[in-house]
Amino acid sequence: MMKKHILSLAVVAAIATPLSQVQAAGFQLAEYSATGLGRAFAGEAAMADNAAAQARNPAMLTYLEGRQLSLGGIYVMPNVDVEGDVTLASPVLGPQGVTMNADALDVADDALVPNFYYSNQLNDQWTWGLAVNSNYGLATEVPSTHPTAIFGKETSVTTVEFNPNLAYKVSEAVSVGAGLRIVYGEGKIGASTPAWVDGIKAIPTLPAEIAGALPPGGTSLKSMEGDDIGYGWQLGASWQINPAHRIGLAYHSGVELELDGHASGLIYNGGQDVEIEGYMPLELPAFAELASYHQLTDNWAMHASINWTQWSVFDQLVAYFPGEQKPVGGLESDLVKVENFKDNWRFALGTSYQLSDKWLVRGGVALDKTAVEDEYRTITIPDSDRLWFSAGAGYQASKNLTLDFAVTYIKAHGDAPINETMNLMNLAQVSFNGEAGGDVWLLGAQLSYKM
Repeated sequence: MMKKHILSLAVVAAIATPLSQVQAAGFQLAEYSATGLGRAFAGEAAMADNAAAQARNPAMLTYLEGRQLSLGGIYVMPNVDVEGDVTLASPVLGPQGVTMNADALDVADDALVPNFYYSNQLNDQWTWGLAVNSNYGLATEVPSTHPTAIFGKETSVTTVEFNPNLAYKVSEAVSVGAGLRIVYGEGKIGASTPAWVDGIKAIPTLPAEIAGALPPGGTSLKSMEGDDIGYGWQLGASWQINPAHRIGLAYHSGVELELDGHASGLIYNGGQDVEIEGYMPLELPAFAELASYHQLTDNWAMHASINWTQWSVFDQLVAYFPGEQKPVGGLESDLVKVENFKDNWRFALGTSYQLSDKWLVRGGVALDKTAVEDEYRTITIPDSDRLWFSAGAGYQASKNLTLDFAVTYIKAHGDAPINETMNLMNLAQVSFNGEAGGDVWLLGAQLSYKM
C-alpha cells in the first residue's frame, strides 16, 4: 500500500490552533474569484461574468461565448483573537485547580487563495470548462509552549479542487450543467504540552507530585501530516425568465475521504520514536445555492443568493488503527474530537452599476450563519455568525481583456463563548473558558480574457 502520512482536513479541524477560517462557516473557504468578491458573492449561481462562473454553477458556461480564460487570487488578512483562561484540575489541586491566562492574539497568518478557470464553447448548445480553486484551507500557529497549545499548536492545510465541467443549452430559456469534483489536500497538524505544566518554575502553586508527573513544556502530544484525494460531483441549472431576469440553482455533492497514513506523539506512541499506521474517515459537506439576477435598468442590476451547507455530517472525528502497531493502551480507534456541527445558511444581496463603457462598480452585503451552537463551540473551530461588507470594480482594458478588483471586510457578529475540557493522560483535567472574536480583510484581483 502507498505510504502516506495522515493529513487531515479532518484532523486539522480536530486539534487545530485557536483559529479556523472565519471567512465562511466551519473551515470552508468562499474566495473563488475577485469578480464575485466585489458583490459579497451575491447571485453567483445566476451570474456569468467570466469563466469563473462555473465554480458555482456549471450551467452558466452556456452564457460564455468562444474561449475564455480567467485567473486571479484573493489575499486573506485575518485578525482573530482568543481570550480566556486555562485551568488545570486534579484531586491534589483541590476544587479550584490552578488557572493561567491563555489569551492568544492575532493567531492566524495571512494567505493567498489563487484560482484558474477556462471555458470553451463547442457550438450553440455545448460548452465545456475547467475550474481550479480551493474550497477549504487554513494556516495557523501558536508557540509550542503556549497554554492553548494543548488544544492545538500548529495547523497548515492546503486544498486544491479540480472541476472539469460540461454544460448544455436546452432552450433559449433553460441551461443545465454537470461536473466532477476532484479534491486534493495536504497539511500538517500538531498539539503539544504548554509551559504551564513545566514544573514549579512556571506555577509556584503547582505541587511537585503533579509537576513531576506531567510532560515537560513543548512535548508533542499529537502530530499528523500528509495528503489525500477525494471525488464528488456537481450539478447546475439556470432559467432565463426574460432578458432582464434569471434564476440559477446549483448543488455540489459531499466528498468522502479516507485519510490513510500514520500518527505519532506522546498520546499515541508513549514517547517512542515510532509511527502508527491508521486512517480517518471524513466527508466534506455538500452545499447548494439558489441565486437570482435582475437587470433593473440599462446600467443597474441586483443580485441575491441563499446558500446551504450540510455541516451536520461533521459530527465527530474518529481515527482507526488496523495495523499490528497499536497506540498506547492497545486502542483500535481514538475519538479525536466531537464537533456536533449543524447545517448552516448564508444570505447575500449585491448590486452592480455600469458607470461607463470602461468601468463597472459592485457592492454587496451578506450574513453567514454559524455552523455550531454555543454549547458545542471549541477552541479548534470557534465558529460564529459573520457579516460581510464588499465593494469592487471592473475595468474593461480592451475589447477582450477585463480586470476586476475587490475588497471585503468581514466582522464576527459578537464574541463566541468557548468552554472546552480535555483529559491529559489521566493525570489532570485541562479546561479553557473564554471567547473568540475578530475580523478579516480580503483583497482580490482577477484577469479575464476572451480568445
